[in-house]
Amino acid sequence: MKCAVIGASGYAGGELLRLLLGHPKFEIEYLAAGSSAGELVGEIHPHLSPIASKAFEAIEEERINQCDLLFFALPHGQSANWIPKVKRDSLIVDLGADYRLRSSDSWKRYYGGVHAGSWVYGLPEISRARTKIQSSTKVANPGCYATAISLGAAPLLANGLIDGSDITIVAASGTTGAGRSAKVNLLASEVIGNLTSYKFGGVHQHTPEIEETLSEVSLSEVKCSFTPILAPMPRGILATISAKSFTRNEEDLVTATKNYFDDAEFVEVLERSMPSTSAVLGSNRAQIRVALDDHTSRAVVSVAIDNLGKGAAGQAVQNANLMTGIAENSGLLGLGVR
Repeated sequence: MKCAVIGASGYAGGELLRLLLGHPKFEIEYLAAGSSAGELVGEIHPHLSPIASKAFEAIEEERINQCDLLFFALPHGQSANWIPKVKRDSLIVDLGADYRLRSSDSWKRYYGGVHAGSWVYGLPEISRARTKIQSSTKVANPGCYATAISLGAAPLLANGLIDGSDITIVAASGTTGAGRSAKVNLLASEVIGNLTSYKFGGVHQHTPEIEETLSEVSLSEVKCSFTPILAPMPRGILATISAKSFTRNEEDLVTATKNYFDDAEFVEVLERSMPSTSAVLGSNRAQIRVALDDHTSRAVVSVAIDNLGKGAAGQAVQNANLMTGIAENSGLLGLGVR
């Protein structure tokens, strides 16, 4: 199947290329980039030696429509400009936010501009999403923070074990989560040896996405207080989620989480060790640990993912596998590279 990666010069685009180079069914046909058009792949992604001598092409409607499977890895708000030009029978996975939110009010508040609409939400392990993805031609890939947080909280909400009206989240992410554009606060001199919160006070754009996803799982309104942290590392997310527990038995929390992910190949529920970003580096895996803080009667969940793996490109390939009817793990068999 011929694939296009639109936005191939970015971090998520580069990770997509790496995974597609090892995929048994998907063939890279079209590498599109905006300002990087004309540059060689090897100049931007030096690790991709098999295609290092290929040049990024400009984004063009004709070239897009020569492909069967499209991965859009563009900055938020840009995919929607191209989607109406895509032929109807193309399969599309959008790694941006353009089609994630159901609420137009939330889109306007957190992103601004016109709301493009909503597609099937591509988090296969949540609720009945896998079946929906399998029958869809257009899938909205979740945000990286939203993936980690939704995976951590969903099992407990689905089983009525926590209070969804007041969930507190603190999550740290590597710098690649901010994209490839040059920013002063992402310079090595600013990041190394430093931790800092950002988008402080509940204004991070993944907040409504998390609340919509978890409200669907809970069948009642979920409210989250989310504080993101910039961590001095290139990639990875470690999220800590807590909420009032309706059980005083920690085993209830652990069993519910293990049962919820019983058929989820890419989710590992730990009982002895703690989730760590290095353990999932370069993979499409999520590690989860659940505990009961008996002192405050709160459930506490720790989740680790690679923000470019399960939080972006790996999940996009997983969704594409489901959409095309092939094995869900095709091209995604690797463990972490620690």
